[in-house]
Amino acid sequence: MSSRRDFFTGAAALVGAGLVSRAGAATLPEAPVMSTAATQAPLAPPNGRPYHPVVTLNGWSLPWRMNNGVKEFHLVAEPVVREIAPGMKANLWGYNGQSPGPTIEVVEGDRVRIFVTNRLPEHTSIHWHGQRLPNGMDGVTGLTQPGIQPGKTFVYEFVARRPGTFMYHPHADEMVQMAMGMMGFWVTHPKNPAQHRVDRDFVFLLNAYDIEPGSYTPRVNEMLDFNLWTFNSRAFPGIDTMNVRLNDRVRIRIGNLTMTNHPIHLHGHEFEVTGTDGGWTRPESRWPEVTTDVGVGQMRAIEFVASEPGDWAFHCHKSHHTMNAMGHDVPTLIGVDHRGVAEKISKLVPDYMVMGDKGGSMGDMEMPLPDNTLPMMSGQGPFGGVEMGGMFTVLKVRKDQRPGDYKDPGWYRHPAGTVAYEWKGEPPAPVRSQTAGGQAMPAAAKGPEVEVTVRKPKGHQGHH
Repeated sequence: MSSRRDFFTGAAALVGAGLVSRAGAATLPEAPVMSTAATQAPLAPPNGRPYHPVVTLNGWSLPWRMNNGVKEFHLVAEPVVREIAPGMKANLWGYNGQSPGPTIEVVEGDRVRIFVTNRLPEHTSIHWHGQRLPNGMDGVTGLTQPGIQPGKTFVYEFVARRPGTFMYHPHADEMVQMAMGMMGFWVTHPKNPAQHRVDRDFVFLLNAYDIEPGSYTPRVNEMLDFNLWTFNSRAFPGIDTMNVRLNDRVRIRIGNLTMTNHPIHLHGHEFEVTGTDGGWTRPESRWPEVTTDVGVGQMRAIEFVASEPGDWAFHCHKSHHTMNAMGHDVPTLIGVDHRGVAEKISKLVPDYMVMGDKGGSMGDMEMPLPDNTLPMMSGQGPFGGVEMGGMFTVLKVRKDQRPGDYKDPGWYRHPAGTVAYEWKGEPPAPVRSQTAGGQAMPAAAKGPEVEVTVRKPKGHQGHH
C-alpha cells in the first residue's frame, strides 16, 4: 500500500496519531493506494473506539485520521487495473487503486467524514447503501446532490447510527459505473466490542463482468450473459482461501451487487444467517443452513463454528458461476463422433482439440487461449485439477492455525483411512429386473392368491 506521494509505509503510520495540526486539518487526509490483489492483514484501530477488525478477501481496509473527534477518510474514484486471476487483468473503475474499493470500518456512534475525489472522465457520486443518514448525504445524483464532476472533491459527513454490514457504490450512470467495478464494503462495528464477537470476520462483494477473451474492458451494456463471476473482482483460482483455527467462531459477510441472485454454499458445516443489511437477526429467528441465497442489492452475514478440520469448498451453487470465460449458444456434443471433422480442421488449425463429445471436463488438457483470458475450469488441488472457476474458494480449518494468523497453511493432511478410494475388487453383478418397466424390484414372498375386483368410476365408460 502506498500514498499518492509514492512512498511506502505501514498501515499504522498511514493512519497516523490521533492528533491533526491546524494546518493539517485544513488539508485533505491522505488517500492511500493498494496495488496488490492479495488479502491484507486486518487493520487494528490505533485510535478511536476499539473494535475487532474484519479481513477483506483479496482486499484491504482504508486507514483514516482523527480530526477533532471525527474519523476522516479519503476515497478517490479513478480508473484502475485489477488482476482478475493470474494471467488476466481488466481495465476497471474503482477507488484508491482497486476494484472493489477498500473496506471502511467504523464504530457505532462515530462521526465520519468522507472526502471523495473524482478522477473519472465523467461525474459520479457515492450512495452509502443501507445507512441511516441525512437525506442530503444519501448520494443520489440529481435527487439529493449534484454529481461530482471530474477533478472535484465532495464531502460526506454523518454519524454511523447503527452497527451492521453495508456497501457503497455510485448512484450516477449506474449501468456503466457499477458494471466497471465501482463498489466497496462498509462495516459499522457495535459500540460494545464484546457484542456479536467472533474470532474471524471475513467480508467480500459479489461482482460479475462481461469481458470478451482478448479484451480488457467490460461490456457495460450487458444485462444477463456475463462470463466472469467473482468474489471481490477475483475469479478462482485467483481467490485467496479463508484460513481459520479449529473451533474458531467464523463470520462471513457477503454483499451482492451483480444482476442476479447467488445461493452461497458452504461444505462440511452448518451456519446461521446472523445479519442482513437491515441489521442483526434475532437469535430466535435463526435456523441452520448450508446454503443461503443472496439477492441483488442484499447483504448477508453468516456464522458458524469451524469444528471440522479440512479444506472445505465455499462457492455459489449456480454451476455456471463457478466457471470462467464462458461461451454462450454453444451446442451440446456429448455422444457425437466428430473425429473425421476434427482431422480436417486440424489441417487448418493445428492446435484444434476435440471437446465436448464425452462431457464438459477438460481434465489435464492444455490448449492455447486468446490473450488476457482464463480457462473455463482451472485450479490445482492435492489430488489433481479442481475444475472450477469464478465464485469458488476454500475454507481451510486447522488445529494448529494460531489465533490471528491468516497465512495459508497449505493443503490438508488427511488422517489415514479418511479419503475416498478406488475399489479394486470385482464389481457387483447387475440385478436384472423382471418387470416391464425395467426397474429392479425385490422378489415378493409367495402367499395365497387374492381375487381383486376393479370397478371403473361412472362417467368414464369408453375412455381408455
